[in-house]
Amino acid sequence: MSARLLTVWICTIASYAAQAQVHSVAQNPFEPVDWQIQQWVDKGYYSGASLLLVKDNELVLERYFGNYTSETSVFIASAGKWLAAATIAAVVDEGKLSWDDKVVKWLPGWTDVKGQATLRQLLSHTAGYPDYQPEGRHPDDYQSLTEAVSHIKPLPADATPGLQFRYGGLAMQVAGRMAELASGKEWEDLFQAKIARPLGMTATHFTPVDPTGGHNPMLGGGARSTLHDYAHFLDMIYHNGVYGGKRILSSTAVAEMQADQVGEANTQQEPYLKKAYNQQHNGIYGLGEWRAEIDSRGKPTLITSPSWAGAYPWIDQPNHIYGFFLAHVDVNGPAVKDHFNAFYASPLLPMLVRNAVKVSGKTK
Repeated sequence: MSARLLTVWICTIASYAAQAQVHSVAQNPFEPVDWQIQQWVDKGYYSGASLLLVKDNELVLERYFGNYTSETSVFIASAGKWLAAATIAAVVDEGKLSWDDKVVKWLPGWTDVKGQATLRQLLSHTAGYPDYQPEGRHPDDYQSLTEAVSHIKPLPADATPGLQFRYGGLAMQVAGRMAELASGKEWEDLFQAKIARPLGMTATHFTPVDPTGGHNPMLGGGARSTLHDYAHFLDMIYHNGVYGGKRILSSTAVAEMQADQVGEANTQQEPYLKKAYNQQHNGIYGLGEWRAEIDSRGKPTLITSPSWAGAYPWIDQPNHIYGFFLAHVDVNGPAVKDHFNAFYASPLLPMLVRNAVKVSGKTK
């Protein structure tokens, strides 16, 4: 994004926030939230959208806009990274993988520097891998993770593992293949066994990743889900790995996912937190999730896995809130002309929700 477009975008977000506040009324403290989403739909950025909010374990808001219903299933792009990391965490819980396993342990032919990256580096975007396939090479639409890693192996590393944060998807493909080898299951079967079925996520899948019917799986951006399915996942993470009284992930695994996994890696080239939250700290990422805000002790207070398409899950720890915004941007509509960027727009929602909660008097 150019400096000029960035300036336009920041001003637009500020305008949205100001207008949303003006439209707030005491009778419905969540009206600014509804209004903001309706504006995006009315402008044609999304054909529809839905939102679910839980506060103190109680459903406080469930909304549908445009052509979306409770059954609507769409590709959630990078919001699937959180699901992928949790699936691999379940394999680590079983003792079949370690976060510090190196790639070369599971893929012995990877004798270059890429083979020295660890599982935690692959899932925290610090492995030194290219973010995506270079232009002119086979795109990330593989038929299997075996094929995916065969296309990644010849690529030169961008950096020594642990030295640079570079947000992308290729390293996650390698992490997924390690999990397949360790568990003896193909990725979709593994996801269904460890996360989807235990959480009742009956409409959530990593395959296929496009409507033509066969590319699979893409850990960093290929999942599709529904509003309630993903809310089940957030419920489990919010409750420290427990869902419906049953433990899905260990508390250790959840803590590891939320911990600072960036370490000393250089994050100066990553603009996301500054642009989206006006935050600047080095511990920006855990495993499959952004640490959007942290407290004075470095513990995350707002965690999320935002997507370019609009889907936006988050957990607001101090306010005891989790929420999921489901949408998929219309790339052939006005979004391009208006320089609408869902990756930077969706983070407005937890801020509006915080304000609504304060107005409603639902704070603890």
